[in-house]
Amino acid sequence: MSEPSATLKKTPLHDVHVAAGAKMVPFAGWNMPIEYSGLVTEHNAVRTSAGLFDVSHMGEIEIRGKAALALVQKVTTNNAAKLSIHQAHYSALVYPEGTFVDDLLVYRLTENHFFLCVNASNTDKDYEYIRSHAAGDAEVSNTSELYAQIAVQGPKAIPILQQMTAFDLGAIKYYWFHRLDLEGESVIAARTGYTGEDGFEIFCAPAAAVHLWSRIREVGGDQITMTGLGARDTLRLEAKMVLYGNDIDENTTVLEADLEWILKWEKGDFIARKALLKQKENGIDRKLAGFEIIERGIARHGHEAYIEEKRAGVVTSGTFAPFLKKAIGLVYLPVEYSVVGQGFEVDVRGKRLRARVVPTPFYRRPR
Repeated sequence: MSEPSATLKKTPLHDVHVAAGAKMVPFAGWNMPIEYSGLVTEHNAVRTSAGLFDVSHMGEIEIRGKAALALVQKVTTNNAAKLSIHQAHYSALVYPEGTFVDDLLVYRLTENHFFLCVNASNTDKDYEYIRSHAAGDAEVSNTSELYAQIAVQGPKAIPILQQMTAFDLGAIKYYWFHRLDLEGESVIAARTGYTGEDGFEIFCAPAAAVHLWSRIREVGGDQITMTGLGARDTLRLEAKMVLYGNDIDENTTVLEADLEWILKWEKGDFIARKALLKQKENGIDRKLAGFEIIERGIARHGHEAYIEEKRAGVVTSGTFAPFLKKAIGLVYLPVEYSVVGQGFEVDVRGKRLRARVVPTPFYRRPR
C-alpha cells in the first residue's frame, strides 16, 4: 500500500513540481515527481542536452573531528585516506558480514570533516549505524534538513551552469567538488551524478532551492528539461549504477554486487574486511550481471531467470532503455553463468523470453 499523501515529506521544490504539472508519487517517504513531459522525452534530453532533477530527498550525514577519518575508514569499504580535500568517491557502508547498510558518496570537505550523501530511505538507519561505531573525537550529525539538492546532468549541463557563476566549473575534475557562488547562493557543486552523463550535483540551503531551480530553467531555456525519478531510474540503469533496495541490500555482499573496485584491501582493517576477504578466497556463488532481452518483451524487477529449465536467479532491475532502444536489466546469476555471452531465459508473466549476459555499463557517454 502506498503511504497517504498527508504523511509524505515534501522537498522545498514540491510546489514548483505541482505547478509544472509533474506526476507526483510516493518514494522513500517523500512526495516526488516521477515525470513531467514523459519518461522517454526526459531520458533522451539528459543524453543529448541537459536534465534538471530535484534530489532533495537524499540524506546528508557529516562527520567531524580528529577521529573522523578513522570512523569513515572503519564503516566503509573505499579508502577515504586517499581523498584530497574537495575530492569525493563512491563507497559502501557495510555490516560485518560484508553486506550493504547502504551505498553512498563520501566527500572530504577538510582534513577532519567528511560529508556523506546517502539514500533517502536509509538516512536514519545509516546515521544510527555510523554513530554506533563512533569513538574518540568523531562527531556524527544528520544534517539532511540543512540541504536541498539539485542535479543538472547532460552534455550541456556545464555550459548552462557556467553562465550562473564566475567560478571555472571546467576546472573541477570528475568526482571533485567546490564551494562556490551560484547566482548569489553559496553552494557545494560536485561533478558527480547518477545518470552516466557529465554534470553537477548542487547542495544548497533549502531556502535557495526555488531561486536556483528557476534560474537554471531560465538560463537553460529549451536546452534543459525538468526530469523526474522515472528517467533517473532508466538513466542510472543504462549506466549500470546500482539501486539500493533493488540491486543491493542487507542480503547482498559487495563482491556479489560486482563492486570489488570499491573494496580497498590495502587500507587496513575495516568492519567487513574479514568476511569479505574470506568470501573472496572461497569464491562467490552468485554475481550481479547485465543482460539484454533478445526478443520482444521487457524483464522487470522480480522476474525469475532460468538456465536449462532450472531457476537460476531473479531480475533486480529491468526496463526498456530509451536511448539504447532495447530491453536491458541486471540479474544475480550463479557465478559460472555470469560471463558475457551466456544465454538464459526470463519468465515474464508466464512467457519465457530469451536473454544473454552483455558487457556493462550498457551505455558510456562520449568522452
